[in-house]
Amino acid sequence: MTRHWTPLAVVYLVVAVAGLVGTWTYNAIAIAEGRDFIGDLVSSGPAVSSITTDLLVVAVAGSILIVVESRRLGMRFAWAYIVGSALTAFAFTFPLWLAMRERRLAALRAAGNGVDG
Repeated sequence: MTRHWTPLAVVYLVVAVAGLVGTWTYNAIAIAEGRDFIGDLVSSGPAVSSITTDLLVVAVAGSILIVVESRRLGMRFAWAYIVGSALTAFAFTFPLWLAMRERRLAALRAAGNGVDG
């Protein structure tokens, strides 16, 4: 079972489990209390906590990806995307980083560095 499990794969797996446990804890509370999940989204309650946990876990996993992949591809200023997400939104900085990653991959392909993307 340990075949092909790199340390990074294990980190992503741990973050995934944290996301599952975190979100479904609040979902179970909402179900047990008979809450109106959609109604809670606009007021408060377990639904809001579930979505908050969901977004936080995605931001952590995405931030790890930004750092690791940026290092692998030689992209500079990976930290700026993570800091920028605190100042704007991860919904902005992650797609921005993905666009810059695609540009870097295209540049590496054009230079003949044999990077798959």
